[in-house]
Amino acid sequence: MKRRLAIVALELWLPVTLVVVWWYVSADSTSPFYPPLERIVEVFEDTWVFERVDEDLLPSLSRFVQGFVLACVCGVAIGLALGLWTPVRRALTPVIDFMRSIPVTALVSAFIVLLGFGDSMKVSMIAFASFFPILLNTIDGVRGVSSEQLDMARAYKVRGPDRIFRIILPAASPQIFAGLRVALAVALLVMAFSEMTGGTNGLGFFILFAQDTYRIPEMWSGIVLLGLVGYAVNLCFVLVERWVLRWHRGWRAMTESGGGVV
Repeated sequence: MKRRLAIVALELWLPVTLVVVWWYVSADSTSPFYPPLERIVEVFEDTWVFERVDEDLLPSLSRFVQGFVLACVCGVAIGLALGLWTPVRRALTPVIDFMRSIPVTALVSAFIVLLGFGDSMKVSMIAFASFFPILLNTIDGVRGVSSEQLDMARAYKVRGPDRIFRIILPAASPQIFAGLRVALAVALLVMAFSEMTGGTNGLGFFILFAQDTYRIPEMWSGIVLLGLVGYAVNLCFVLVERWVLRWHRGWRAMTESGGGVV
């Protein structure tokens, strides 16, 4: 219990310190662009406690989840295939490198022309940007499966789907989750950007609209909420990752302590 409290304190001391410093440093601010934190908190409570949740927050979260899940499914499936089939991977590598080198922000016009201004455009942008970190990490994870594991699978005649789901994917999962974490941050970034450039609601739209109408405290409240959403999403992801990869931590601890098989 004491160790858990110490870990929580270690994680929270810097955010709490920054908030306290921000609160007191900005207390006497008269700048219209940098309002006191107290004012931002008041506006946050008035704006985001139930009032604009249905109108802006939930649509943003829905687009984020749809785009991220789509990127996960496609990235893991295609990455698995390319990791297993070397000729196909080599044939597609130039195209993948070309596509991932184009910033998604440069493709906004193309997405709008193809899909319009609706949710499909925003979900597609989120999925496209999040796809490549997952794809590349999945390929690396599959290619990094040790030859001993594959030889063992062949020796025990583990083939087909069993070989993929019992040997390859578990061995590649730490690398896949590394790609998922990178993609998570990318998805949040693109979610806000897509709503700013072609949206009529959502967090990104609200922040830009508040800025354009000089409602600066409201703009800051939207930015704070976006940061809180990112923190909450990342926390949930960490909990899922720890649960899924709990076997990996145990195996690593065993090998580091000298109990593994060499």
